[in-house]
Amino acid sequence: MFMLFDPTYMLFVFIPATIISLAAQWYVRSSFNKWSKVRNGANLPGTEIARRIIDRTSVGDVTFERPQMRGMQPQAAGISLERTAGAFTDHYDPRTHTVRLSESTAAQPSVAAMAVVAHELGHAQQHEENSFLIQMRNFLVPAVSLSPQIAFGLIFVGFLLRADGLLWLGILFFGLVVLFSVLTLPVEFDASRRGLILLREAGLMSNDEDQNGSRTVLTAAALTYVAAAVTAILQLLYYISLAQRRN
Repeated sequence: MFMLFDPTYMLFVFIPATIISLAAQWYVRSSFNKWSKVRNGANLPGTEIARRIIDRTSVGDVTFERPQMRGMQPQAAGISLERTAGAFTDHYDPRTHTVRLSESTAAQPSVAAMAVVAHELGHAQQHEENSFLIQMRNFLVPAVSLSPQIAFGLIFVGFLLRADGLLWLGILFFGLVVLFSVLTLPVEFDASRRGLILLREAGLMSNDEDQNGSRTVLTAAALTYVAAAVTAILQLLYYISLAQRRN
């Protein structure tokens, strides 16, 4: 795209964003690699950690309903817990009320797995309580799904045709992406906060390694969202400066 030939973009957006993203990814992977090798105090894999949290806290009813969850009996209807392929694929799907755990998280009795499970159940608790933060984020999901493509298209056409109206319209659409990224931050930090509380309530913080490791893993994971938000903000500022330079 034309931005790659603009020294301003390279200096103030591309290079800083690349450095921030790579640093965040390195910290996440190093933290996960370290704490994936340390057994949690309860010596329980991710699926059993989830069961312990559900049994001992008010996170809500969860149904273990996939064949992969052998040995786990279905409970009352509620949130589902499933396994999913790949690494770092753990997530909560509010559309189907499902917590999906990667194979390593589900099977490993590590501190990292414990922290990830608690974080995703923190998201489930947000949904169960109809948290204002997650309501706001979910409200923007439909608009954000198409906003990047529309924004880039309008900005590109507006720049080529010297159509300031299209350029500013594209910037407005991209602003939705930035807003979504910024709103994601408190949602993720709140899920981590809730996760740590759930672990304590479930009696799973049995030693310093459990506490320090869980906090480190959750902090590292949050940095990826910080990096994404910073990158989006830098891009938005660049687009605004581009429109102002055209004037």
